[in-house]
Amino acid sequence: MTSPFEDVDLERLRRRRTAKWTLYGDEVLAAWVAEMDFRVAPPVRAALLAAIDREDFGYLVADLSELTTACCGYLQDAHGWEVPPTRVFPVADVLAGIRAVLEQLVTPGSEVIVPTPAYPPFFEIVALSGHRVVEVPLAVDDGRHSLDLDAVDAAFAAGARALVLCNPHNPTGRVFTREEMTALTAVVERHGARVVSDEVHAPLVYPGHRHVPYASTSETAAAHTTTVMSASKAWNIPGLRCAQVVASNHPDAALWRSLGSFAVPAPTPIGIAASVAAYTDGRDWLSDLLVHLDARRRHLVDLVANELPGVGYRAPEGTYLAWLDCAALGLDDPARFFLDHAAVAVNDGASFGLGAERHVRLNFATSTELLERIVTAMGAAVRARG
Repeated sequence: MTSPFEDVDLERLRRRRTAKWTLYGDEVLAAWVAEMDFRVAPPVRAALLAAIDREDFGYLVADLSELTTACCGYLQDAHGWEVPPTRVFPVADVLAGIRAVLEQLVTPGSEVIVPTPAYPPFFEIVALSGHRVVEVPLAVDDGRHSLDLDAVDAAFAAGARALVLCNPHNPTGRVFTREEMTALTAVVERHGARVVSDEVHAPLVYPGHRHVPYASTSETAAAHTTTVMSASKAWNIPGLRCAQVVASNHPDAALWRSLGSFAVPAPTPIGIAASVAAYTDGRDWLSDLLVHLDARRRHLVDLVANELPGVGYRAPEGTYLAWLDCAALGLDDPARFFLDHAAVAVNDGASFGLGAERHVRLNFATSTELLERIVTAMGAAVRARG
């Protein structure tokens, strides 16, 4: 029987009214924004249809315990992190949660460290929260990225008051180890700073690696961390607007409870229904998804080697995003080149921070056939260039 993750139909994708398959038109193969090409998980679909039948289109009720309980159950089962539901605070999306943390818990007007390359909206969200970005490039050893703790330490010493940690990391796909995070904790604590941990890609980790929530690594880390998470990436429901802020210490939890009703954008009823279904009944689907994505990330090693020789690619440890170093191609703007000459849309490395201008980010959450079409078209464009 054909895997449901191989059943990817371009006509169906282009009927979606979302950015990935509409922004560039019908002639372009989309491999950019972090949205998967697969059909939604059956339990999530069923929950959404039930919510539609109920006409859950009105205002939220005050009791969100079904969502917070489902979230905590998932954290316990998947990551061994025991969090009481009273310390989980639903918000509209991950970026709204990060902005609220920076506004409420970090010294106003201070600098915030963003390890780069970084998910591009981080730069804007830090600015909108009234802070200034300090880009600290990740260290790179044979294509493997890691936190440059000496540079982080120097940035804190110069006045930064917080760090935005993205783990699993977008765009490099690193899943930081417990030892790496423990070392980061020592640096953060030495400066009396804070960490905002974006763990939206936490369910998307491959064999041989394990996601460990940063705040779960020690009481010290828990005391200076706020975590933001969501079912949006792993279950492909970002448009439904539902995420969770996890306060891992009493003072932060007390502050969140004291916030006014409109201090942070709230989730939608339909997003809550989908998220509860994902966390409680969507785990078998997620396991099957990871088998497919694991095969695609490894197949991409051969595709890149054969079609794009010289391009650097290290299979990610998590996420469904490939970070390609195109410097050897001699292109000033590789994303624009692939769009213009291969009719393939990938993310422009320059938007991820200084030093990434000759990189592109490629989304491989699609079928084998479509992934091969995408990379083959990119390779043909490079060969035609001569």
